[in-house]
Amino acid sequence: MNVDYAIVGGGPAGLTVGIEAALAGRTAVVIERCHGPVDKACGEGLMPPGVARLRALGVEPPAWGCHPFAGIRYVDGDVVAEADFPEGPGLGVRRLALSEALIARAEALGVTRWEGTEAGAWTEDTTGVTLQTSRGPVRARWLVAADGLHSRVRAQAGIAATPMTTKGRRLGVRRHFHTAPWSDKVEVWWGDGVEAYVTPVGPERIGVAFLWRDGKGDHAAFLQRFPALAARLGEPDSVVRGAGPFGVSVARRTQGRVLLVGDAAGYLDALTGEGLSLAFEGAEALVAATVAEAPARYEADWARITRRHLLFTGLLLQVAERPWLRRRVVRALRRFPSGMAGFLAVNTGFWSPMRALPAVGAVGLGLLTG
Repeated sequence: MNVDYAIVGGGPAGLTVGIEAALAGRTAVVIERCHGPVDKACGEGLMPPGVARLRALGVEPPAWGCHPFAGIRYVDGDVVAEADFPEGPGLGVRRLALSEALIARAEALGVTRWEGTEAGAWTEDTTGVTLQTSRGPVRARWLVAADGLHSRVRAQAGIAATPMTTKGRRLGVRRHFHTAPWSDKVEVWWGDGVEAYVTPVGPERIGVAFLWRDGKGDHAAFLQRFPALAARLGEPDSVVRGAGPFGVSVARRTQGRVLLVGDAAGYLDALTGEGLSLAFEGAEALVAATVAEAPARYEADWARITRRHLLFTGLLLQVAERPWLRRRVVRALRRFPSGMAGFLAVNTGFWSPMRALPAVGAVGLGLLTG
């Protein structure tokens, strides 16, 4: 087989590269070791930019597996702060439903998918790569690693990936419950040492994900730490899935004709819910740069795309892991909801920091005055 892109990994990042390639008039094959839509532990919340990108790609998640949300609600004991996204709603979407919709769109555009196929070694020359797979060789102009946090392609390419911290790395677990959404927000329930992320992902389904640092993760035990949340939930609707450890720093996104996208390109943490949106943006930038035969541009674009995410995620991690500071922040956000809306708008890139400064400054004043 001869294509423009050989994409290893059939999750959202890999499928989006295939869709972007087809829309640019290029050919692609997506190589995935599993069969059917790929499930994964994920908070399953799409921020507004990700929703807009899906719409632009012509991807329509099925109604059974998605539910809009207007904003974010923080719950820290009896202190609650919330705000809506100024640019419009996000979308909670069951990972299987998102994969189903991306597969349908990719196949409609003529993207080839090889399920149940293992990707092996490759050789590279000045015009492309020859990738060995369990279904035979693929000749491609570009090899795309979309195979996740622990990317084998990245390791085979000799691209260094190291933990971002020596403090202990964060992990996550997720499970669904048969429960109608009770809120139009994604809720973040803060606890000491663990956070719960509650996302509506269907008319009768709620996803609950926990993030923590180091040690064994027990979804049921974590849920017991949040009795008010546990009391709202119905019967479990899926098995427990885990992910991590997070916090992976990758030396570079390109090496010759090998390019990294999605979690394989580097990842800090899931607590701001931007992983999928960043994967979609990265896929768009990767295809644009390679169509122009300028892979170095992708490296620069990736840095631009992720700069704001790394800044805000790093800041929120510092707050989340200092209970005394976190409680002061949540109280300040409750007093000044316009400031929380400003933070959300800057985090998604809808507002510039200068536009949000008056509202965010009010939160700072609230912190100083208690």
